Amino acid sequence: MREYSDPMSDRIREELGRRRASRQWLANEARISLSTLEKGLAGQRRFTTATLVRIESALGVALRVRGREQDERGGDIAPDELGAYSRHAVRWLEGDYLTVRPSFGIDQALYAYRTEIHWDVEEAHLVFRESERADADYTQRGDVALSSQSGHIYLVTREEGQFRLAILSRPTIARALCGILSTLQAAGGARLLPVACPVILIPSRLQATPRFGLFRPGEEGHAELAALLGKVEAEGFARLVGSSAMEA
Repeated sequence: MREYSDPMSDRIREELGRRRASRQWLANEARISLSTLEKGLAGQRRFTTATLVRIESALGVALRVRGREQDERGGDIAPDELGAYSRHAVRWLEGDYLTVRPSFGIDQALYAYRTEIHWDVEEAHLVFRESERADADYTQRGDVALSSQSGHIYLVTREEGQFRLAILSRPTIARALCGILSTLQAAGGARLLPVACPVILIPSRLQATPRFGLFRPGEEGHAELAALLGKVEAEGFARLVGSSAMEA
């Protein structure tokens, strides 16, 4: 049977042959499973960026071609696992956003912080980065996926096997992105609890003077932010099913 061939797989096999090293050696050095390596080399599964970074480090060579795939307009193409969108097609999503979500520890309090979405030239896809968080220790950054099937936008943090995910709607007439955030809540000591909540991202350019921080009930700005967040469920952008529903 003819072995699968593409420039990246061929380069990995070439480097292994040059070193007279086995695929098991590379898997061990790159800290990935042999199955992941074998499927990537066979063309059965595309290597993720994180896996390629580890393989490059183990081999001491650059495998990723910057600005790798080009569409007919000459724009970069995101990886298949993020939706294979082109840079040209997602320019509307780039920018700074005021992000609002509930506090997980203070009743009815709201967090407001900045989320920046921009195109990463080296990775060839959209990324996001949070800042201006009152709880700065939990600041997130990660990848942006877009689904052509559901029309939703996904902000994904992937770090050492842990995931944090925001699922957002396409923009409203007011350009807001509404959805649900699923993450882990620090519950004291070493405990982490899965938690989900509504979240809304509003382009900062539409806010006269965006304010960031923790807003408690009764404080200036809280009512306005609460009204914005209330639109997530009230206008049908997401559905949050609580424990009370199971008791009914």
